[in-house]
Amino acid sequence: MSEYAVVNPATGERVKEYPTFTDEQVDDAVARAHATYREWSRGASTAERAALLGRVAQLHTERREALADIIVREMGKPLEDALGEVDFSAAIYGYYAENAERFLADEPVDVLEGEGTAVIQRRPVGVLLGIMPWNFPFYQVARFAGPNLAAGNTIVLKHAPQCPESAAAQEQIFLDAGFPAGAYVNVYATNEQVADVIADPRVQGVSLTGSERAGAAVAEIAGRHLKKVVLELGGSDPFIVLSTDDLDATVDAAVAARLDNTGQACNAGKRFIVDRRLHDDFVARFTEKILQTPPAPLSSVAAAERLEGQVAQAVADGASLATSGERQGAWYPPGVLTGVRPDQETYREELFGPVAMVFEAADEAEAVRIANDTPYGLGSYVFTTDPDQARRVADQIEAGMVFVNGVGAEGVELPFGGVKRSGFGRELGRFGIEEFVNRKLVRTVR
Repeated sequence: MSEYAVVNPATGERVKEYPTFTDEQVDDAVARAHATYREWSRGASTAERAALLGRVAQLHTERREALADIIVREMGKPLEDALGEVDFSAAIYGYYAENAERFLADEPVDVLEGEGTAVIQRRPVGVLLGIMPWNFPFYQVARFAGPNLAAGNTIVLKHAPQCPESAAAQEQIFLDAGFPAGAYVNVYATNEQVADVIADPRVQGVSLTGSERAGAAVAEIAGRHLKKVVLELGGSDPFIVLSTDDLDATVDAAVAARLDNTGQACNAGKRFIVDRRLHDDFVARFTEKILQTPPAPLSSVAAAERLEGQVAQAVADGASLATSGERQGAWYPPGVLTGVRPDQETYREELFGPVAMVFEAADEAEAVRIANDTPYGLGSYVFTTDPDQARRVADQIEAGMVFVNGVGAEGVELPFGGVKRSGFGRELGRFGIEEFVNRKLVRTVR
């Protein structure tokens, strides 16, 4: 039985299997990507590569419904969310198609001593390995592949084992857009084969979005072979509520932050930290709306079982759970945990699903302390009616991203990434295209 298979989490049906690649097939994929880099990437202009990315964006839009249906089957994503993901992916490719020439333009440097000129050129580095997760099968690939193909790197893409159909669909899009066959190559590889790819001297860097455990393993191998790594790992993002002039609207934002993608997003709001003056009212309204949300399948039975175990441990340790039901296969009911203490294991865990933790804070200082009391540092949210307080709290939060008085405010132009055990490096915006380029100095004396 192949590791790569589409298993519909809503029904449990094993829809289709995809054979795992042999060692020879994986090596051939790397060889094709390397040859394409040497023969095509170096010769193609930024404008030519950008034009191809523009076509990739168009194909995502043209195939919108079919692509969305794929990820509904693969990981149970609600259809509306799936369509939104395809649209956002198209926007990412379009953004780099429109801005690649500006981002990659030569940058003059003022020479302080001597005659002549100096310039920084941004040039590709070669073959990159992308290791992508299941929760956003198109979006995660877009924010890695878009900027790096624009820069002239070539891609070997290892997707999650439960996303083989979307992996194949994306490879076909790049071919249909006019990229040469080795520019973007999909591999159905094992973890052992991936380790060999990272070590391969033809591969110049690795980008992984996934678990903390996977990130540590990849970083260890890459470090041993002196390869640059970008890691986007887990998150337990705080959602701080200090004041509001519309509690219902704030609660709606909190619910949206927790339940986006059925709670399976690294940067979803997971720990809700509420000023004691608002705490009881917030908890009552928040819990009511969370429990009114219909259950949805998580990505797999295994994912639902893991969340169920974490919640059960929290309750066993003394936390209180409000829930609308019990797990049925991959279907997991939304819930709210209160009374989770710092000495409990759950306190510092990431709950990857539709369960929120709520904490009471005596004041601003305690809210910031609770927010930062986590090994993670990906995103965060601050709700307050005081602009000075918003700036003050945002400055103190230990995270790669802070969103003030809003959710769903991510954009193709905004850098995405974290600190601490949430990883390092940035994707999207100008910062995303800077990660894997050679900033080459050319100094001309005369």
